[in-house]
Amino acid sequence: MVEKVEIDEDALKARIDPHSYDVLRNGATELPFTGEYTDSETVGVYRCKACNAELFRSETKFHSGCGWPSFYAPTADDAVRLLEDRSLPERHRTEVRCGACDSHLGHVFQGEGYDVPTDQRWCINSVAMILEAK
Repeated sequence: MVEKVEIDEDALKARIDPHSYDVLRNGATELPFTGEYTDSETVGVYRCKACNAELFRSETKFHSGCGWPSFYAPTADDAVRLLEDRSLPERHRTEVRCGACDSHLGHVFQGEGYDVPTDQRWCINSVAMILEAK
């Protein structure tokens, strides 16, 4: 069970860059193909930049060509929280948030035909995560 974490907003603003804060706390998105982890093949654990909770592992990362780091599954079901996102009228999406601190991470898509075990693409902003290399 993921332990819930309360975020001190002032401390978070002081600790991370403004763009990361905008993504994590306001649901912004980094531009495609600009993120640090988009093409990374480093073995390790991807953690929430706001609270350091484990979110994904490199073993589930794959190259989708979409412009953002893509995973086919989170570390655990409760590592993330899913919300219906109707912010784009032409496309229904599922928002992905950190299960511990409720920070915005990205979106998950299903049924796109990628050759991965879950047929899911967890499209996550690089600026929302920290890679802890193994």
